[in-house]
Amino acid sequence: MKNKFSYLTWVWLLPLLYSCESKLTTFEIVGDTSAPAPISMSTVRSEALPGEIKLTWDAPEGNFTYLQIRYYDPHLKKDVYKIASKGTTEMVIEDTRARYGDYTFHFQTFNAAHQGGETGTVNAQSGPAPATTTVVSRTEIPLTADMLSTNAQEPSEGPIRNLIDKDPGTFFHTIWSGAAVPLPQYIQVDLKEPYENFLIWYQNRNDNTTDGRPSTADLQISNDGQNWETVAELSGLPSARSAEYTSDYVAPGKTFTHFRFSVTSISNGKTWFNMAELALYDVELAIFDPETDEE
Repeated sequence: MKNKFSYLTWVWLLPLLYSCESKLTTFEIVGDTSAPAPISMSTVRSEALPGEIKLTWDAPEGNFTYLQIRYYDPHLKKDVYKIASKGTTEMVIEDTRARYGDYTFHFQTFNAAHQGGETGTVNAQSGPAPATTTVVSRTEIPLTADMLSTNAQEPSEGPIRNLIDKDPGTFFHTIWSGAAVPLPQYIQVDLKEPYENFLIWYQNRNDNTTDGRPSTADLQISNDGQNWETVAELSGLPSARSAEYTSDYVAPGKTFTHFRFSVTSISNGKTWFNMAELALYDVELAIFDPETDEE
């Protein structure tokens, strides 16, 4: 009885199998399946870029479908495979390190059937990977009125102490009622202790115009209040009422005890400027150097 059941089952399946087989499609390889022409390794050139290696080569005269470039990445601790199309003659290998010395690159062309041709190798080195800096924290530096001064105070309004009163409705104003002071006009801060990495924040006056806003300014530092060094140049500063501006961090590589916000051009061609609030921040930075630090 058992054998009879098996026989009947196969009899029933045979037409179904035949039907499925009749619907199978034969796939053909499209493209040249001849032996792929190799890259001439004498034409491969390398350029050490910051944290990168640029490879260039001459396209072979013979036919191939694509090029594979394989190398061992000591940072990732694994083999990496890159694919280049037939018309490509250069590739930039990113996230490399000078400290690893030679990278060995294996060039191999393939045909449409993914059959590889002759493999060639070349050694190349990376330029040093650039360090990255991030802001860990920023702390507002406490300022008092006796720390502030200017070379262009307007006598009738806008005393400089208004810059630190935490009231955006008040303002500081440089001179408009008498002879204009040639640019640059500055706000100076004489600090009580040395600082190094910093950024600034300020807020425009809350009025109904866009006149008299700093358009460009130099950030300057000093340790004696006499000799000044420009450590940053600001441009494209906002002119809208009450607009706020925060600078990028500045890392001069040295400490300072005196600071100047030195205005070098003013919106709408005015010879004076105004400002509602100003703050200095002490910045803590973290620097990561891929060439020396472990991730």
